[in-house]
Amino acid sequence: MSKTDYNTLIDEEVWAYIARGAKFYPPNAVDLTIKQQRAVYDAMCADFHAGRPEGVQTWDAPFGGVPCRRYEMAGTTPEVTVVFYHGGGFVVGGLHSHDDVCAELCGRTGFRVVSVDYRLAPEVVFPGCYNDAFEAFDAIQTAYPGRIIMAGDSAGGNLAAAVTHHARSRIAGVVLIYPGLGGDRSKGSYIEHAEAPELTVRDMEFYQTIRTGGTPPPQGDPRYAPLQDTDFAGLPPTVIVTAECDPLASDGESYRDALLANGGRAVWFNEAGLVHGCLRARGMSVRGAAFFDRVATAVKALGQGDWPY
Repeated sequence: MSKTDYNTLIDEEVWAYIARGAKFYPPNAVDLTIKQQRAVYDAMCADFHAGRPEGVQTWDAPFGGVPCRRYEMAGTTPEVTVVFYHGGGFVVGGLHSHDDVCAELCGRTGFRVVSVDYRLAPEVVFPGCYNDAFEAFDAIQTAYPGRIIMAGDSAGGNLAAAVTHHARSRIAGVVLIYPGLGGDRSKGSYIEHAEAPELTVRDMEFYQTIRTGGTPPPQGDPRYAPLQDTDFAGLPPTVIVTAECDPLASDGESYRDALLANGGRAVWFNEAGLVHGCLRARGMSVRGAAFFDRVATAVKALGQGDWPY
């Protein structure tokens, strides 16, 4: 059992963020029905939605048969496209849940951002979500053959990495935000932060069961768990940004180490005093704002072909 003192690690602003989210999305949300989980998650996302920066335009259209939302600054034709996959445990979320995040990434970088609305479990189980993620990526790259940056948070970080492992030579850079990559659950943050605010190991086990339709998770399949790949050579420059108080944090460290051991460029930032899902804390927490700055800076640098790490 985790004995971590979160009152010491987490400051008042982040606690206020946690409390605000809990008004909509309770800590025991995985005990609700799927329909209820989606309803409370959508209500929370709507409450936190920060709007879109001035000048950001959007279009909803499918890529590869998968619904997507494209963001561009008015009057521009970007040479860089960010393919973004949203988080939500493969169960909740969609174009709406990360709309302001994608809009702000577009505004901060000037790049085109395309958010992918892959199908969710339990209606579609693995590898359905991966297939959607890859088909959308393939069609987006065909439509916009410039530099491609992959990005995503949580479950979306898993998908961004998984697609990259199967299309590594076609991608210019990757930014993973507290991703779940299939790391070793017997050590590190999985033990130290097993009962962290916002995401617990019990929550993760629920999402895993739903994602696979109740069957045992596949072994050695990087489409499911990128850390289970046997080939980490030739992967693009990768920035991983995790939250300290999150059972998934160690996946960032393990993934960085795997890329470095195989001659790749990778850097891992584990941001102090933050929790899973803290992209939404950027408007009410100094630490949350710095976290988003880290993400946006990484996306822009990789899109420009820079490696300032």
